[in-house]
Amino acid sequence: MNPQRSFVAMARPILRFALACGVAGLIAVTPARAQVGPNANEAAAYTGLHAAAWRGDLAGMERLIASKADLNARDRHGRTPLHVATFARQPEAIRLLVRAGAKLELLENDRYDGVTIAAVANDENTLRLLLSLGASAGLTTSRYDGTALIAAAHLGHAGVVRQLIAARAPLDHVNNLHWTALIESIVLGDGGARHVDTLRALVGAGASTALTDREGNTPLRLARARGYTEMIRILEAAGAK
Repeated sequence: MNPQRSFVAMARPILRFALACGVAGLIAVTPARAQVGPNANEAAAYTGLHAAAWRGDLAGMERLIASKADLNARDRHGRTPLHVATFARQPEAIRLLVRAGAKLELLENDRYDGVTIAAVANDENTLRLLLSLGASAGLTTSRYDGTALIAAAHLGHAGVVRQLIAARAPLDHVNNLHWTALIESIVLGDGGARHVDTLRALVGAGASTALTDREGNTPLRLARARGYTEMIRILEAAGAK
């Protein structure tokens, strides 16, 4: 996924919701830049382990690792070679870095770890690999103090949501907008099939239907306000009030 498009996909629903509700303050918390991977110029300028990880150059990586290259070196955006390999969807590079001792829990400057990077990109294969290698689904990430699960629910990445649930992601984490993953699937979704499927997975896993937004609105009230019929049905069937 083009990282700039990834940002647009994240930002558009927040702006739409703010404008629809007349909540000017919500626009203020929309970040100038969210999850952005290396652009073409940055990637071309990489050297060492960052360059090899971006290209998936395993032989080059092995030579650098043998020469004691810093596995957790940072580029100017705080990205480690593991972050870069995740953005580039280089599974064997990821596997090699982790086996050599690269840290899975590190955050880049915008506070994304590999799991959240893969979750936002809807990259189920890379996410599955990272989790299998011991990455946590429970880190607090992003400038919203959220989680990979919240980010995936926001975007309606239902398959990613199911993986994260299976990996014991915190279902009811509340971010600094006072939203849970369940609430984000409603207020930042479009009520369509992807977000309905996301909400269904969260409800089925036991996510709270009682936690409210900052104004005291329950998920059911939020779904009703938007006329999201199928979401309303799922929530009511789960006993939501």
